[in-house]
Amino acid sequence: MSVDTPGGQLFAIIAAIIFAIVFILDLAGKAEGNFINPTTLTALGLFFIALHLAPVRSPRWRRR
Repeated sequence: MSVDTPGGQLFAIIAAIIFAIVFILDLAGKAEGNFINPTTLTALGLFFIALHLAPVRSPRWRRR
C-alpha cells in the first residue's frame, strides 16, 4: 500500500505525529499498573499504520 497523491505523504506524516501525541497523552493519564487497554492499543496501531504510509526512510538505504 502506498500513498500516491501529492498531499498524501504529508498527511501520513501529520497523522503519525498526531497519533504519537495521542498515545503519549493516553499513557500519561494512566495509573501505574493499567497501561494496556483498547484505547492505548488503538492509538499505537494507528500510529504504526500512519508510519507505514509515510515515506520515512534512512538516507543510507538509497541507491546511488
